[in-house]
Amino acid sequence: MPITRNGTNAAVAGPAASFTGAVRIETPFAAVAPGRAAGAIVTFEPGARTAWHRHPLGQVLIVLSGLGWTQQEDGRVEIIQPGDVVQCPPNVRHWHGATPTTSCTHVAIAEALDGSSVEWMEHVTDEQYRAGETATITKD
Repeated sequence: MPITRNGTNAAVAGPAASFTGAVRIETPFAAVAPGRAAGAIVTFEPGARTAWHRHPLGQVLIVLSGLGWTQQEDGRVEIIQPGDVVQCPPNVRHWHGATPTTSCTHVAIAEALDGSSVEWMEHVTDEQYRAGETATITKD
């Protein structure tokens, strides 16, 4: 059973085409065929966020630290905090990131379909992002 040791894979900066602000991405695992799941540990510095995107088979986020925001298209901005698990449905446009004053780290897990696990779209505007300023924690 292979073990990837902590620190084996160097962290990289989130590319400007897919992220706004300072983002660090560690990729500790990718499935060996026939598996198709891969995971990343993503840290967003205050104000950083993803662009709008979707996953063909969905995505799971497990919040490890800090405080963040997430939103699916046509939905309200939601607060996410340590211990929260976010299940992004397949092919639903969404974004996630840190609040303006607090960093946020989460594990992101997604499966690939035909070799692709994500489709990146346009950046979240500052106006869309600032809608999080009125967000509250909800119990659905």
